Amino acid sequence: MIGKILGAIAGQRISKDFSGISGSGGALMGVGAATLLRRLSPLTIVAFAIGGYAAKKSRDKKSDIAKR
Repeated sequence: MIGKILGAIAGQRISKDFSGISGSGGALMGVGAATLLRRLSPLTIVAFAIGGYAAKKSRDKKSDIAKR
């Protein structure tokens, strides 16, 4: 219960940084993320983190090339 509340608060605050996501939408995504993280194995969580890092690096490289 506390994890869902904290996830909702974090999602609402994160949604302020992204256009197209309202505060309530961010809160719902935070609750969903907290529930999903509780059900996934640690190896899967690490794989998602590595994949997200690789995607960010790839996107940053593409935007640097486009700026030139």
